[in-house]
Amino acid sequence: METENTLPKVLTVNGKPYTVIRLLGKGKGGYSYLVRSGDCEYVLKQIHHEPCSYYQFGDKLQSELRDYARLKALDIPMPTLLEVDKEQERILKEYIAGPTIDALVSQGQMEPDYLRQIQDMCGQLYPAGLNIDYYPTNFVVRDGRLFYIDYECNSYMEQWDFEHWGAQYWTK
Repeated sequence: METENTLPKVLTVNGKPYTVIRLLGKGKGGYSYLVRSGDCEYVLKQIHHEPCSYYQFGDKLQSELRDYARLKALDIPMPTLLEVDKEQERILKEYIAGPTIDALVSQGQMEPDYLRQIQDMCGQLYPAGLNIDYYPTNFVVRDGRLFYIDYECNSYMEQWDFEHWGAQYWTK
């Protein structure tokens, strides 16, 4: 995993430079960085090819793009995909500033409305035969609205739905 000392200073997307502010996190599919260009902040995701023992990938970049399209069609609140750099396997997306559900749970600030909002999302996902990654670091609250900040989605399986897997992480 990268540390503050090993972070790149600048990353490009289709030749346009973005100044790296900090590493937001590392997931199964890539590293997500908070980046800046001018006065605007974005999330730049760099796809990685590190092995993951519990998850099988095909083309990770194509999976991100396919999953984004599937979730967008269902109107799941998430950051807008702004640009794709296929050669460098990078995506640029809107930065949703706000606390994660993980942070709110750990600080005892979880609101019942956030559970209602995730249940509303499930009401759209399950009939479409989909699950998302319900882990609470994948959700940010901005102005009272819950956003799924990852694009990953998978075929619905009851054992991985919110009620049977994700909900346990949304409470202390």
